[in-house]
Amino acid sequence: MAISFFATEISDLCLGKPPLRPLPTTATVADAVISLKQSGEIYVSVWSCDCCRCVGKISMVDVILHLCKEENLLNPLDALQAHVLVLIPKVKSQIRHMEPNSSLLEAIDCILEGAQNLVIPICNNSRKNQQFCWLTQEDVVRYLLNSIGIFSPIPTFTIEALDIIEKSTLTVNYNDPAITTLPLISCSLLDQTSIGVVNKDNRLIGEISPFTLACCDETVAAAIATLSAGDLMAYIDCSGPSDDLVNLVKMRLQERNLTSMLDLMDDYYNPLSSSSSSCCSSDEESGSVKNGCVGRFYPGRRSEAIVCHPWNSLIAVMVQMIALRVSYAWVVQQDYTLVGIVTYAEILKQFRSIDGTRSNNNNLI
Repeated sequence: MAISFFATEISDLCLGKPPLRPLPTTATVADAVISLKQSGEIYVSVWSCDCCRCVGKISMVDVILHLCKEENLLNPLDALQAHVLVLIPKVKSQIRHMEPNSSLLEAIDCILEGAQNLVIPICNNSRKNQQFCWLTQEDVVRYLLNSIGIFSPIPTFTIEALDIIEKSTLTVNYNDPAITTLPLISCSLLDQTSIGVVNKDNRLIGEISPFTLACCDETVAAAIATLSAGDLMAYIDCSGPSDDLVNLVKMRLQERNLTSMLDLMDDYYNPLSSSSSSCCSSDEESGSVKNGCVGRFYPGRRSEAIVCHPWNSLIAVMVQMIALRVSYAWVVQQDYTLVGIVTYAEILKQFRSIDGTRSNNNNLI
């Protein structure tokens, strides 16, 4: 049963998927920011018009990391006019093109080889104007969850018994400068995990999640440059930063003579700007990044780390991750001592091994 299930064509997973909105490789970082804000999506796809292929994806986290470079903190407006390709990680196979008749097993193998998004042609009657959608790790795990019964009894086993808890995690101390997390943010974005914020006893206090950062605006670069890890958690909280934190960031920018970044913040937090009738102002329509909005507050943006325990079952953790739209869950003891992390990649490895085991057993019969 499981073997035939893995033969399912991935076109079945694409039903109802919206077409991707392409951003050309000739665009600027500012164009990417506008596209992200107008689309309301976490990622925007970047396409080469020459060969009609997706060459990468960009989120607000990539923009923030770009602005956090020392030279760009001094001249953020110039940094926003840089070529959009500077944001795309030099990582091969992060985006993979696949045919609609490819199997679910092939899709899982691509993900386990490092692909984050699988680009699939949307079947239509027109050969000109071909549209594409993409599948994510979440899409594949959700599809597996919908047919979880065929994998019984594996889903009822604990994540500890299945040995899918990754002990190696990205963590930072609560009082460490947030600027020291930049390499960790880059790694967590590539691995689709998060950065745990811990105290001296290695107890999980919270997290700095790429997903949460992706729901913010580009001015968070100023907060990363000036705050501690703990204060940054409060700054990117789902309710938005307090006036005290905003003023603290502005004061420290002024102390470091980062006047251009301070001006960028004023465009977002100035009461006169925020009272404008629409976030999508005429400035945005004309190509400016300034929109008078404090941030991009998605319904899924959250302030608390998602946790589970070693004794939780695989199916319970899968349901939790899908329900909360996260690609990972922190594993902690009862007192929140950090044990490790469970990711979609490890879960998919488990299901892939189930298929391999059953295939080998069938060959022995």
